[in-house]
Amino acid sequence: MQLQFWLKALLVRRFSASMSTQGETTSSAGHLLQTPQQNTGLPRGKQLSPGNVRKLGQTRKIRHRRDFTDEENPEEKARQRKDLELTPLYKELLYTIAHKMGKGSSTQVFTDSQLHQYIKEALTMTQAEHKALTAKVDKCEPPIYCLMATVKEAKDILGKDVSGLSDPYCLLTILEDEEERRTRRSRAKASKYVVKDAVSDDKIYQTDIKKQTLNPIWNQTFTLEFEEMLGASFHLEMWDKDEEVSLTQKLEEITTNFTSLSRIIKEAKKEKGTDDFLGKVVIKLQDLHCTEDNWYILEPRTETYPNRGQCHLNLKFIHKTRDDTLSPGRSAYINYCGILQQFVLSYISKQKSTAPWKGELCGEAQMLLEHYATQNDLSPFLQDLAKWVAYSKLYQSIGVDSSLLLQQLTCVEYHWHQQSLPHQQKQELGDSLHGFLHYGLHLVSKYRDVFPPTSSETPKLHMLLRILVQICKTQAFQKMNPADFELHDEVADAVQTGTQEWFTNKKGLHQPMTKELPEIINALSRLIDEVRDDIKINKDVWNRTFVSAVQVDVFTEVYEKFDSLLATEVRETLSQMEGRIDQNLANSLFPVYLSLQAIRKEKAFLQKRGLLKLTNFHVSFREAQPYWLNQMFNTTMNRVERAVKVDQLQPLHSGGTLVKHSSSAVDLVACIQPVCDLWEQMSWPDPEEAFMLMVKITEDVCKIVVTYCHSLKERVRMLAENSDHGSAINMLCVVVNDLEYLRSVLARLPTKLNWAGLRERTQHVIGESQFHNTLPSQVQQAQGVLDREIRSALDTLSKKLNTDIEIYVRGMSTRKRIPSQSTEDAVTPLMRYLEKELHYMNENLVEENFNSLLTPLWNNSVKIIHQMAAEHSEQDGLMIFSQRLLYTLQCLEQCFHGEGNGLSLNTLHSDDYKSLKAYLTQYSLSNHQLVEKFLEGKIWEQRVIAGEKYGAITLLASYNRSDQRLRVEVLNAVNLLPMDSNGLSDPYVQLCLEPFHTFPLIEPCCTQIKSCDLNPLFDEAFEFLVGLDQCQSPGACLVVTVLDHDTLTTDDFEGEAFLSLKDIPGVAGGGEETDGLGFHPDAPIAQMRLPLIHPKDNESSILKLLESRKGEREIQAFVKKRRQRQKQSKERCQP
Repeated sequence: MQLQFWLKALLVRRFSASMSTQGETTSSAGHLLQTPQQNTGLPRGKQLSPGNVRKLGQTRKIRHRRDFTDEENPEEKARQRKDLELTPLYKELLYTIAHKMGKGSSTQVFTDSQLHQYIKEALTMTQAEHKALTAKVDKCEPPIYCLMATVKEAKDILGKDVSGLSDPYCLLTILEDEEERRTRRSRAKASKYVVKDAVSDDKIYQTDIKKQTLNPIWNQTFTLEFEEMLGASFHLEMWDKDEEVSLTQKLEEITTNFTSLSRIIKEAKKEKGTDDFLGKVVIKLQDLHCTEDNWYILEPRTETYPNRGQCHLNLKFIHKTRDDTLSPGRSAYINYCGILQQFVLSYISKQKSTAPWKGELCGEAQMLLEHYATQNDLSPFLQDLAKWVAYSKLYQSIGVDSSLLLQQLTCVEYHWHQQSLPHQQKQELGDSLHGFLHYGLHLVSKYRDVFPPTSSETPKLHMLLRILVQICKTQAFQKMNPADFELHDEVADAVQTGTQEWFTNKKGLHQPMTKELPEIINALSRLIDEVRDDIKINKDVWNRTFVSAVQVDVFTEVYEKFDSLLATEVRETLSQMEGRIDQNLANSLFPVYLSLQAIRKEKAFLQKRGLLKLTNFHVSFREAQPYWLNQMFNTTMNRVERAVKVDQLQPLHSGGTLVKHSSSAVDLVACIQPVCDLWEQMSWPDPEEAFMLMVKITEDVCKIVVTYCHSLKERVRMLAENSDHGSAINMLCVVVNDLEYLRSVLARLPTKLNWAGLRERTQHVIGESQFHNTLPSQVQQAQGVLDREIRSALDTLSKKLNTDIEIYVRGMSTRKRIPSQSTEDAVTPLMRYLEKELHYMNENLVEENFNSLLTPLWNNSVKIIHQMAAEHSEQDGLMIFSQRLLYTLQCLEQCFHGEGNGLSLNTLHSDDYKSLKAYLTQYSLSNHQLVEKFLEGKIWEQRVIAGEKYGAITLLASYNRSDQRLRVEVLNAVNLLPMDSNGLSDPYVQLCLEPFHTFPLIEPCCTQIKSCDLNPLFDEAFEFLVGLDQCQSPGACLVVTVLDHDTLTTDDFEGEAFLSLKDIPGVAGGGEETDGLGFHPDAPIAQMRLPLIHPKDNESSILKLLESRKGEREIQAFVKKRRQRQKQSKERCQP
């Protein structure tokens, strides 16, 4: 920190010395604060590009000054500077302190001794020099004290005229104590004119009269002299001017405005031509600040009208004249600039922080600057101009916060529109703006070194560019620099010039130490790496700054410049390598190629697309390409061979987790990845050559994979010779896992090598068939080798399992075991065996291989069960055996599914599985269940039938839950078939509730016979006493059979219909609704029209199964009845 403080003080002294002048001429403003280009430390011709010098040189002539020569004695130079610069400023400050008026704007109060001590330190004066200069100042003529009062405007004043308005004007003066006391003693009675009565007319100042207004605007300035501030006060009186008018005008006012009658009466009472008092402002001078701008309340003489409005005044203490011997030949503005400069340098030299100065000054400095500017009546414009010039110069040497410059530039631009500057100050402002542009563009050319890409420095560059933009936008710069000046072009030229210099410097730093080719290539590689990093930083960091500030795409400017420079450098260097490439030299060239490739990829971000000189840089590396591929292949192959030799074919443990493949598989994948990275890094630009390069890389990868596969087989064979059977099986599982893992790697190879992107690039030079017949065939061939080896290993593992499963399933089909064992007991041995074997395989095989093993095992198990079921389909106890097989199938399904961890349900539910399950399910049902299933099939057939081929019958049906009665009313039948020789029929209807085991006590019912009628009307009702649970049981239905009555032969079959009892109102839903009193309401009656159907011959396998089951008379009667209906059916003869 002490070293930083010492360096800062040294810079301040150097800057202070550079600001000294030679003489005290009136034009010394240009010498007092130098233009920026005079202190850059570099020759002017080397600071900017030729374009910058030419364009900026056209706008203005930079004034030169004679600096002290280097041969002069430093002590003599310091003494001369103190005599020429500091002594006049010191006397001015002493004079300002001695004759200061008013309070400062700061709340801090400083005594004269404090101010003397401060200026003595700031201007580096000794005590003796201070005393001598103080004595000289004491002998100087005192100034003429003045109060500069500007009456700006008033608002809401009283209306004294008949019209309700006034004609206001103001009287201003300064009353000192003695005059005021003398005036009060000589006054016999109260007078309206306090100001006029107090002083002589030559000390009274009057504003213009503003006609008929209550909000007058004057903007008039008066300079009021006074001798002593003590006891003196500023007086302002506002009056309404009254003019004499004729009687006729008065009468007209009366007739036109009766509301002003009271004012007219009041006017008549007063003396002619007497002005009306509107208000006054009285302020003691001691209470004023050196500058004030406020609204003041107009005070009344009495309390008659206390609210009289306000008056806006600007009051400032000035010296009308000052002793001209203090700083002869120097203007107040120049002195102000010098004082400001010294105060800033003094403040910065005392600060221990290295942060840029942000405009702070101590209280003494602020007070002295304020009093000096006020006493000499320096406008705010001149003060802000002085600050801009001083701060912009400090920015170039010591360091000033950029926001401070932008703030001062904004203030200057604001004042430029408000007021004009003297010619000398205009010239100085133009020189300052013009010079800062030179300096700013010089910094822009050096932005890499001056503004590093950090979060603290990059905003400084952005602020500098904003300042340059603001300078070019100011009216002052545009009017005083009429030449055509485009900041965008100047910044772009500066960037390119700086880039050229940066490249030249870096090239010098990376010169080869010897003339050996490898050393030359390494030097080129280091240079290109520097350029690559610089391009990336320009794209990621600096480009946003330049674009947002000056709309300059610095990335494009830099990239195009480097493209030209690097193309020349690479071409000259690689021309020395032609015909001399070997493996070592090719290895040295590879980093150079990668760096150039990385630079080439950045061109995608260019805003302007054009032909670049580095476009075909890869041609120079074509001779080295085969060496790169050969090096990668040999290195990878050696690594793979070493990995297999040390592999013990044991599962790996990674982070506490078991990995089911061995170490060599992991090493192989790690070896293949660099090959894929090589392809991505090379990104060979030529499409056709890139395709050939891809063919070679894919071929090498496939060779590596196949070589690994053969090496692994030899390794497992060698290790298995000295291992037990279990260990050998375990190693075989690991080998299968390794091969499966490798197969997945090969499957991802097209994605890793981005074949899709290559196909898109080569679609115009490589045919579709050539592309797909070359690359995929190589991978498919390698995958084929892996698939064969995996299948061979899996076949060995699954062969024993298939044999054992068949033995267990056949054991369950032994006839003598059926009555002695339960279904669960019979399946237990098979499930225990599978659980043990599958658990072992699951632990030792990866998921892909385990699933590959499960699928054939499952399909084979289904085939074995189906075969067992078919072989024993005719033996006794078939139902029990089918139930056992069905249970076995369900257990196997759960086992192979493994709660979602094994085979998926889609894989399990194959066509063979569905067929077997349906077969076993049907043969596992009891006789009653089969009858119910048959009837449910007939109900479904009834619902889906379309048309009324055999006629139809209409019924009314309902079920009353209260008395458990099913009521069926047969209404009519239509379109019946003619069964008699006369072309008619004698129909009747038979109603029967099925199945018989559900309704054992319900007898069939028949309607009356309707003779010779194909559309009979029956209109008969039947009731059946049945329970609700019976009606809702499986297969419960009403079988409606229409028959043709024959006297001598068996009745003919007209058709039948099946009505599910669940479809009848009162049965459906199964609820127990009541009416609130415990009674079941009557169900609504539904009318139903049922088409008649005829059974098809051999329509159901259920009947065949029931026929095969002997011993139940009711079942056989049911089958016999259904067979009889099939014989009578009209569907028998139809195809």
